[in-house]
Amino acid sequence: MNELSGPSHSSAFRRRITVALATLAAIAFLQGAFAVWAVGLAEHHVLRGRVAADIKQSFTDLWLDKQKLRSWTAQMQFGSGALPDRRDAIIASMQMTLAQLKALDAQASLLDDGIPARQRQAERRNALAILSAGVEQLARGLAGPNQPAAALDATSAWRIADDLFDTADGRDLQSLLQESLAREQLSLDEKRADTDRALAWLRRLWIGTTAALILAAFVLAAAFARALRKPLAALAEGAEALRSGRLSHRISLDISGEFGRVAQSMNAMAAELSAHRARESEAREALEDRVARRTAELTVALAAQNEAESRRRQLFADISHELRTPTTAIRGEAQIALRGGAKPTSEYRESLQRVEDYSRQLAASIDDLLTMARSDIDSLSLRRVPVDIDDVLEEVFWLGRALAFARGIDLVREPWPTGMTMLGDAERLKQLLLVLVDNAVRYSRPGGTVTLSACRTERGGTSWAELTVRDDGIGIDESELAKVFDRGHRAPNAKTHCADGSGLGLPIARVLARGHGGDIALKSGLHSGTSAIVSLPLAIAQNGLPA
Repeated sequence: MNELSGPSHSSAFRRRITVALATLAAIAFLQGAFAVWAVGLAEHHVLRGRVAADIKQSFTDLWLDKQKLRSWTAQMQFGSGALPDRRDAIIASMQMTLAQLKALDAQASLLDDGIPARQRQAERRNALAILSAGVEQLARGLAGPNQPAAALDATSAWRIADDLFDTADGRDLQSLLQESLAREQLSLDEKRADTDRALAWLRRLWIGTTAALILAAFVLAAAFARALRKPLAALAEGAEALRSGRLSHRISLDISGEFGRVAQSMNAMAAELSAHRARESEAREALEDRVARRTAELTVALAAQNEAESRRRQLFADISHELRTPTTAIRGEAQIALRGGAKPTSEYRESLQRVEDYSRQLAASIDDLLTMARSDIDSLSLRRVPVDIDDVLEEVFWLGRALAFARGIDLVREPWPTGMTMLGDAERLKQLLLVLVDNAVRYSRPGGTVTLSACRTERGGTSWAELTVRDDGIGIDESELAKVFDRGHRAPNAKTHCADGSGLGLPIARVLARGHGGDIALKSGLHSGTSAIVSLPLAIAQNGLPA
């Protein structure tokens, strides 16, 4: 046991892994360094070839421009309408080509430093000097009215033109250009051959280094696979025994190094699991007793909850029954009114109208009572998510327009700020605002206006959204303002203006507003309209500023 935990055995496998990885890393580094060097060498050869090709092409362009200029001179000689602008353009092109050749020659001098290359560069510079003088001579000879064709016969003018085009500093320009083209073609062929040889050598060397890396990896993999086969098999067998629950199984401790320590740990874990299993059996029995007791308690609690739920359902059923019973009675009265002898049509219509009004009023009362009951139950379980108040206001405005249109009221809105966000329930907020809009429409005079507006305010270091529903209707007497939030209360002028109504709308709205951390305030006066102001706290952004 002590031998397995000694430093020499515990670090043997680690040292082998370190050496193997270091070897592979060294080979990979060398291969990478070689790749960088090889790419640089290949770029150098390619650049030499490109510069040589550009030099040859420039000499070719110079020769072609010279031929174009000779053609222009012949046209001028025979009066074929040769334009001076054409001559100037050709000469400018030749001068530009000579400048490019000088720049390329300087670049070639930096890339080639061999003796043959230096000799070719000297010949190229000499040729460029002569060609530059020849182009300047052509420019002067062909400029102005003193051209070869002036005041001479055709044969003499053509001979002068030949001397002008083919001779400069005592050298034959035609031969000089041909020699330069031949020299640059030879240089280009040499560069291409050098590039091909370099690429072939690099390919062979690359294949060799890659093969060496693969071979080293294969040898190391085979050595490690052989060294790992036996200890891994023993550890896998021990793990399988633990998985199947055979906690009495122990791994043989003749494994050295790190695997020996793993085997020792697994044996200790098996012993600990055996002891833990015994303790677990005792704990399970105790837990079963506690679960049985807790189950009995939960059964009692569930029965109580079911009873409460039953009472709640019964309450709703009783409310519906109590309100719908008068509706049935009204319907019966209408049936009685229709029995018997004929009555005046107006009496029938008045009776039926009363029945229809009472039925609609009672149905609205049922809906209000159910909504109030649901709001009381759900006031603490709002689905609070980030809500954009602008979206809520937009939807309330379009829904409210339908309510207003049905009663001949005009619903308008004032511009409100965007970007007001709060944590709340969007559906509950729409319900709250629609209650206020419905009240404003209901207690407005025909042809009146209801205005929906919003603004942002700051109070006590907190940002608030103030949503206002304002009408120009019958208003509320100051003495009644404190009572309108009581369930079932309706102001006298409200009953006179609109007979149907349950007095539950504003209480519902206040429950919803306070459930969102806000409140509702009313500003009104008799016959001067009413403003319902809903204050809601805005959310706080991550940077600590109001959203």
